[in-house]
Amino acid sequence: MNSPFTSGSDQNIKFTVVIPARNEEKYIGRCLDSIAAAAKPYPGQVEVIVMINRCTDRTAEIAELYGAVTIPIESKNLSQIRNAGIHAARGEIIVTIDADSWVTDNMLTEIERLLQTGKYIGGGVRSAFERNSLGIAMSALVLIVPLLFKYGLLTVGLFWGYKKDFEAIGGFNEQMLMAEDIEFASRLNKWGKRNGKKYGTVTKAVMTTSCRKFDQYGDWGLVKNPRIVRAYLKGNDREYADQVYYEVEK
Repeated sequence: MNSPFTSGSDQNIKFTVVIPARNEEKYIGRCLDSIAAAAKPYPGQVEVIVMINRCTDRTAEIAELYGAVTIPIESKNLSQIRNAGIHAARGEIIVTIDADSWVTDNMLTEIERLLQTGKYIGGGVRSAFERNSLGIAMSALVLIVPLLFKYGLLTVGLFWGYKKDFEAIGGFNEQMLMAEDIEFASRLNKWGKRNGKKYGTVTKAVMTTSCRKFDQYGDWGLVKNPRIVRAYLKGNDREYADQVYYEVEK
């Protein structure tokens, strides 16, 4: 396979996409295919870093076939995993995405367009689940509403901004094991206001994410188990963090 991403010798890197991955051989190819399509307007300027987190499958092999940088990491902490990828990044603009998600082919151009206006500190994206049901909608609602009240904004899954601003706010909060993405967005939003900028949302491109958690726990899983919602609000509940993220059979 001809690599769609930058090699180790490339210097003019505009974007680094950081992807945490634990046993993601089923999903990582679809994610990387979408990023490769989005990278076509930027030949030689897009670096992808896949954080290989305790993988026992072909995740690293698949990522390397695409020309992605692979970095092994043992941590059971998504903030630490993402921060390690950001620290290693050579791109001016950071994009983070989960391995079971994929983007439309205009995602990177839309991110660059918003940043070039000078109005935005960074932001999130319009997102969708790969399938819909009443149970998924209700489960999302019982999680979204309390998180929205706590953090003041709703944005998950994919984040973008200049590396210098990610670093200025200390990256992702390594004291958190769950909901670290929304907490990060809240701090990036506040940092933007201090600098006269807004937290933006890409609306002309879309990120889609898998429903594997709903497939595993049922579409009504969050409605039936409010303790998981409380764990998201707490942010550092190791038992539920392992159950939802770090020790999940894939």
